[in-house]
Amino acid sequence: MKLRGIELRRVSMPLVAPFRTSFGTQTERDVLLLRAVTDDAEGWGECVALTDPLYSPEYVDSQQDVLRRFLLPRLASPEGAAALGRSGAAAVAGALHAYKGHRMAKAAVEMAILDAELRALGRSFGRELGAVADRVPSGVSVGIHDSIPALLSAVEGYLDEGYARIKLKIEPGWDVAPVAAVRERFGGDVLLQVDANTAYTLRDARHLAKLDAFDLLLIEQPLEEEDVLGHAALARQLATPICLDESVVSAQTAAAAITLGACQIINIKPGRVGGYLEARKIHDLAAAHGVAVWCGGMVETGLGRAANIALAALPGFTLPGDVSASGRFYRTDITEPIVLVDGHVEVPTGPGLGVTPIPELLDRVTTSVEWIPF
Repeated sequence: MKLRGIELRRVSMPLVAPFRTSFGTQTERDVLLLRAVTDDAEGWGECVALTDPLYSPEYVDSQQDVLRRFLLPRLASPEGAAALGRSGAAAVAGALHAYKGHRMAKAAVEMAILDAELRALGRSFGRELGAVADRVPSGVSVGIHDSIPALLSAVEGYLDEGYARIKLKIEPGWDVAPVAAVRERFGGDVLLQVDANTAYTLRDARHLAKLDAFDLLLIEQPLEEEDVLGHAALARQLATPICLDESVVSAQTAAAAITLGACQIINIKPGRVGGYLEARKIHDLAAAHGVAVWCGGMVETGLGRAANIALAALPGFTLPGDVSASGRFYRTDITEPIVLVDGHVEVPTGPGLGVTPIPELLDRVTTSVEWIPF
């Protein structure tokens, strides 16, 4: 494969409503998109970094900078070009390994090149990754609200839309009471889980144990990302399964967490772990150890959402993921909208991602474009 260059495109996407978590409130997404141009096809990648380094050390300006100054020049070098020529997208991780961290930028590069490669071959993301389903159950992430009545109204709306699972964002002061209210209002048949985004410490174990009364699928990332031992200790004190998100940044860290007993479930976010090929390795590792996985979301556009749906169709993804319809976050997506049908979303079957940006919609939200020739 001969890569001619990569375009870095920033877009600003307003959300349909503010999305509040324990680390902040989003009202729009400043998204970095990559367009890889080869001799045979074009492919798209999406960097999931947020505007500020709150979810992870990466933030969108830093990812654009590291791409421009280090990662793309490395791929454009004779050694990088030779590796891409031999192995395509599979060579990206190895070629960029010398540069520490910046997994979200690396994932976006790999995604764009893999999309171009698969479009040229006429193969879909799902087929390449090993999908076994043609549709996957869709869960929805519900942010922190100003009041319990507002939360109940939001949850009712999502259940009426048909979402298969509800995830409530929690933080100290907004945990037991809202969970209890949702359970009381909607009953025990609703698949329900919570996500703390690192908001607690091990000193909160007794308080978090109060959530055991509500038959939750899991509690996601209650402690700081580096506190794997703390999660192992917490897992021994809770009946609710522990799910790790921010703590798992590679197959290697996933293996350590599993070995230490720090989690029974893993949320796999391709951007967080360096790409879809690494995400597949984590899926395979978890399956070998009997650990359930599901696909998390980062408020992606239709591009990243389509790739996540393809990943979620692998056999080890036994829990509904945050692969909601486009309308959950955006009134107008930059691709044809992904829609919810009977609580499921369809796995794209077209070449590559199976979706492409609609030019006029993409231009409407574009704030900058930069071309990096190879």
